[in-house]
Parts: sequence; structure tokens; C-alpha cells
Amino acid sequence: TGSEEAFSEENMIIISTGPLTGTGAPSSARFDISTLSPLTGITTSSNCGGRFGYYLKKAGFDALILVGRCKEHSWLEIDCDRFTLHNADDIWGMKTGQAQEKMSELLKEQKNGREVKHAQLCIGPAGENLVRYACVVSDERVNGRGGVGAVFGWKNLKGITVTGNKQFSVADPEKTLAWNRKWFKYLKDHPLTGNQLPRLGTAGLVSQMQMRSMLSTKNYSCGQFEDFGKVNGETLAEEYNIVNKGCLTCPIKCARTVMVDGKEVKGPELETLGLLGGGILNSNLEDILRWNYELDELGMDTISASSTLAWAMEANEKGLWKNGLEFGKTQNISEVFEMVARRKGIGDELAEGSRRLAKKYGGEEFAINSKGMELAAYEPRRAVGMGLGYAVANRGGCHLNGGYLVIVEGLGLFTDPQTPKAKADFTMLFQDLMETISATGQCLFTSYAFFPGFLITKPNGAVATMVNKAIPHIGWMLRFINRCAPGLAIHLPVFHHTKGVKYSLGMPMTFGKYVAIGERGYTMERALNTRFGISSKDDALPARLTDVPQDPGDESTRVPLERMKKTYYRARRWDENGIPKASTLKKLKIEEA
Repeated sequence: TGSEEAFSEENMIIISTGPLTGTGAPSSARFDISTLSPLTGITTSSNCGGRFGYYLKKAGFDALILVGRCKEHSWLEIDCDRFTLHNADDIWGMKTGQAQEKMSELLKEQKNGREVKHAQLCIGPAGENLVRYACVVSDERVNGRGGVGAVFGWKNLKGITVTGNKQFSVADPEKTLAWNRKWFKYLKDHPLTGNQLPRLGTAGLVSQMQMRSMLSTKNYSCGQFEDFGKVNGETLAEEYNIVNKGCLTCPIKCARTVMVDGKEVKGPELETLGLLGGGILNSNLEDILRWNYELDELGMDTISASSTLAWAMEANEKGLWKNGLEFGKTQNISEVFEMVARRKGIGDELAEGSRRLAKKYGGEEFAINSKGMELAAYEPRRAVGMGLGYAVANRGGCHLNGGYLVIVEGLGLFTDPQTPKAKADFTMLFQDLMETISATGQCLFTSYAFFPGFLITKPNGAVATMVNKAIPHIGWMLRFINRCAPGLAIHLPVFHHTKGVKYSLGMPMTFGKYVAIGERGYTMERALNTRFGISSKDDALPARLTDVPQDPGDESTRVPLERMKKTYYRARRWDENGIPKASTLKKLKIEEA
């Protein structure tokens, strides 16, 4: 199976930058780690900000491919075209913060005491002990999803440092600089990227989700948390946030900083607040700040860790697995996370994730995952397009790889969140756009500005009302765009990405070509996943979300998944089993073999 092959010498770790990295484009310093996931058994890719991607480019590499397995505990030093494996016995077992400090010291020793500008990434104890949702940490940024850290651990690779002196160049320096300045200004002036995200970060969505019954509560049994005001973005900003931070070349600066044990550390994102707040019926924000820091230090994905914990609490409540964990009782959660990372006691089982636990003990209907990956904090019964995205996402239950349709279902625009109409077509378009944005090395938050600002600031205005009412009726138009994408030689003024690519890379780029690049990447991933048995049967959600209405009196408050899937497959020109047709692969220049 794919899960077994994840822990094999044949499995590759691919660390890739994007062509816009180093060009000065907004939020363009991201990098990606792709591998076969030990959590889902299929391909996974986990995206990260910070500095590592920039320095990998400075070393002269667009991508790094790691195969095989280190014979001993090791860390890898990259200095331009020189690669050196060092023994890592002294740092094996260290948490991510301490390990990165030690790697910097060791690098300095390698340079005869000379300080060098560099970046690094590493795993924590969770990765070393093959926790299936272990992550990779770079500074305080995280490649969180899919268990990429466990693959590092199996390969005996504790971490990587990278330094270099290569120079960046662009095709048209004058136009690139002028366009990037215009692009930065547009993002700073937009209500989402210039106000909401800088002011509250992703945590600002907690209150909006609460209002719209989208806030996953008590393991997604409902969509509102009575004490949400104690764990929302406003409380975080007013009582705990110290200063905002951002990645290289980022005008948005969405990251929060807080104090934990007298140390200034990264604050929690929306997912952590939602899933370790209402998700387990906890209203103590200081606990969440601490757990967020501890999970990063141990090297574990906060989403999968939180949802697996919530499943275990419900399994205990229902008598399926007596493990001592209870909703609302949080005194021992830090100890539990430590046990998971070390695979001690019940932690050894929790380290397997909710899908495997549910197959062993029962309770699959409330193991909130798709393809083995736990869902984000958005309750899809009040945003059915987001539900479709979770189900069909190539990574498994990923809100971003799923297209993030919730942005038109109440967290940006206000289209009817319960109607399935056009949701499949919009999911396809957003997935393709976001696929290309990630491939260029940019942050997906730059896509938030795709909608003109007045649609956000004046949601009850005549134009916004007309747009929201029209969206369910224009699925055919999006399908037409998909069919004709390469020939659509247009530039959308609200979508600066196309000219950013054109001026920086000298590559002719239109909106149609941009969409087509994303479609090709997305379909290629799907074609790869079919080799591991993925088909329509796996594009699924737990019964709690598809069969049980969130509001017992309103049948529309569940995800009509099968209906939307059929439309989605037709839109993508896949067959009824969710497998890309030979004609589709040929059109996208993807070879089957």
C-alpha cells in the first residue's frame, strides 16, 4: 500500500521552490515538500513560508530531490553545489527549536567560526518516532500536513541547512519592479489582505464562522461554540498578540506573536484556535497558545493532532475506546501530546490518526477525515462547496487543496452556502488557480484579493447582491473557461499574478494559460493517485457530514456530496469513477505511463 511505501528507500522527498521566488513578487518566498504520505498512502504536498525556499534558490536550486535512506542519524548541509551529510546523534531527540539552534552552531563550526546567512528546517521527536502526521519546521513556519516529517524520520534525516551566493535575475527588471510595487499597493489596499489579515490574522475568521454556524464544535457535531468569544481573533489580538510578523517579501504579515513561558513565540492560526477550542470544548486561550507552541516544538500537525484527539474523546464518551480523554477536560493535554510524539501509552495509538483508530475501534462516522487526512476547522454542512473540496482534494481533507470555496460561502462573498449549484465548477476553478499560485512559489493569501474590495466592504450593496445571486447560475461559464482556457488571452485587473509571471520570467502569460497550468498540475496529481487505488469511492466524507443535518429541521444543512461529485467529474472531464480520461490527459500533455 501507499502508506507502507511511504517508509521505503524508493519514496522521494521533493523540496521545491517556485519561479517567482527571489523576484520580489509579493509573498513569493514559499517552498513545498512533496512525498508519499504515511498518513493517507497517496501523494502529499505541504507548503511553507519563511526563508528556506529563498535560500535554496540562493544556493542555485529550484528543487531538491532526496531518495534512499541515511545509514545513521544525519543532517544535510547544502552550500551552493556542495552537499555534506553530518552525523546527527547529538541533536536526535531534540525538539525543533533547540535542534535548529544547534544546527546553526554546527554550521558555524563548519565555517571555522564565521557567521553565515542561511536557512534551515528540521523535524522533532514526532518525526523521529514516525507519528503519521509529523511535520517539518523551518524557523517557526511549518510544513504541516500529510506526515512529511515522518518520512524525514524514517530516512534518518533530522534536518537541512542551506546557504548560497547565487544572484537572482528577472526578464524585465524595470517592468517587474513597477508591477510588484503596484501589486503590493493593491494587496495593502484590499480589505482582506490589507486590513483583516494584518489586523487579526486567520484567527479573525473564528467570529465569522461562529455567526454562520461554520465553526467545528465538539468534533463537528455542531457549528457553534458557546464560548467562542474567549478563543477568537479579537481576544487574541487585544490580550495576547505582541507584534505581527510575515515571511520574506510579504506585505500582509498575518502571523501573530505571543508569550509562552516568558518566551516570544508564534501564535496560533484559525485551525488551531477552532479545533483546540470548540473542537474539544475548551475555552482557555492560554492553553491553546501553549499547545500550539508545544505541537510545533514536538513537530506535529496541529490539525490532525487536534481532530484525532477530538475523535478519541468522542470514542471514549460512546464507550468504543476507554482512553480517559473527555471533552472539556484539558488538564492533561500537554502530557498527551508528549506521549503521542514519543509513542508512549495511548499516544502510540493516537499517533496513527483518526481513520486508523476508527477502523480499529469503530466510530468511522465521526472520524472527520477524507482519504485519511483530518479536515480543517470549517464545518462543511454550512458551506457545502467546501465539503466537496474536502472530499475531492488530492491531499485528502485539505481546505486549501480543496479550493477554499468557503470564501464565497460566507467568509468573503455571501453566496447561498447550502445550494450545490455551481459549487463543483467554482471548486474546479479555484483549485486550478491556487495550484498555479503555489507552483510559482507564492502564498495563497494573495488570491484573497481576487474579488474586488467593494464586494467585501459593501456586502449589501446592489452590485454585491447581484453577484452573490448570480454565482449559482454561472457554472456553465466556468466550464467554458476550463474548456477554452489556453486560448483565453485576457488579463483580469484584479488578478495581478499573470503579469507578475510575464514580466519576471519573460513567459507569455494570460489568465487562460494560468488556469491551464493549474488544471494540468491538479490532474497530474490525480492521475498519480489513481495508481494507489484512488477513485470516486475515496472522494468521501464521514456520515456525520453527509447523512446527518446540522440543523435537524433543515435537510439542506448536510453536504449533498454525490450530486456535486458527478458535476465536478464532468467539469474536469474525468470519468464517472473520478479517473481522468485518456483524452483529458492527452489534452493536458500528460503521458499515462
